[in-house]
Amino acid sequence: MSDLPTTRARVSIVGASGYTGGDLLRYLLRHPHVTLHQVTSESNAGNFVHSVHPNLRKLTPLQFVSSKVLEPTDILFLALPHGEAQKRIEQFAALATVIIDLSADFRLKDMAVYKRYYGEDHAAPAWAERFTYGLPEVMRERLRGASYASGVGCNATAATLALLPLIRAELIQMDRPVTVDIKVGSSEAGATPSASSHHPERSGVVRTFAAVGHRHEAEVAQNLGVNNVYLSITSVEMVRGALATVQAFLKPGVEEKQVWKAYRAAYNAEPFIRIVHDKGGLHRHPEPKLLAGTNYADVGWELEPETGRIVALAALDNLGKGAAGSAVQCMNLMLGWDEMAGLDVIGLHP
Repeated sequence: MSDLPTTRARVSIVGASGYTGGDLLRYLLRHPHVTLHQVTSESNAGNFVHSVHPNLRKLTPLQFVSSKVLEPTDILFLALPHGEAQKRIEQFAALATVIIDLSADFRLKDMAVYKRYYGEDHAAPAWAERFTYGLPEVMRERLRGASYASGVGCNATAATLALLPLIRAELIQMDRPVTVDIKVGSSEAGATPSASSHHPERSGVVRTFAAVGHRHEAEVAQNLGVNNVYLSITSVEMVRGALATVQAFLKPGVEEKQVWKAYRAAYNAEPFIRIVHDKGGLHRHPEPKLLAGTNYADVGWELEPETGRIVALAALDNLGKGAAGSAVQCMNLMLGWDEMAGLDVIGLHP
């Protein structure tokens, strides 16, 4: 990676009118080391950013431009629909030294697995190997000094963070299937309306829309090096948030103190992961509502000693830690900045 300015690097965002683009803007506008240069949206070119992201009114004078007039910059975030970045990666690479892509285009390294889950050949398979998977808790050392980072799947992030300590410490029986039920908010579907997101159809539902075969399953397998973790995804009545509930069985003889040790070893030094495992009280388990707008993830568990069954939990904001927050955290690692720069946002309660 070429040397970049140590302060005030220029950053542009391609596809900044969506929900993840809006969260990127929110984080980057208060980042101490970057200046926003251009933000693109084909359908909103010429409009002020606050016309689409009203929470940013009076915080930036930027207007959207077409990606056709995109200029060279230091750092380029890509927040395009799936499949678009891989078709234009050569063009984007000519414009920026550092690229962070928030789509699924460069997450998977095995192109056969990519085709299985996405139903088509990858348009730029050679580029997939050049991107480091953008979950710092798994790939931190590889992200340091990297030039290209992929986005993360929000559901994959929740499942990975819930399971990572147990698999690293080899505490669970991996010869038995591990199931993950993930409840998600409506923003996961993106900003473009659809029949399923129409308010009369979406409001009040608890709707399982991916009982088997969700694409983020492949990311979990890649992250953890296992092939028997199975995801099911259910829409629930919230806008932001994802809650992963993992069902697994501990190896015979494993006690709760070993589980505590595994989670502390994995996460005590992590700036954005918090262990939530209290014996009583309303907030004794991870709760997505408390994480809205932040880059934090809360993890916890409950153990059934009689059977060895463990229920591992992870909560996060799907647009924060599950997308834009992790992307900014990756940028900080790639550039050697404070990992928490621009991300020290505290959640709300109530």
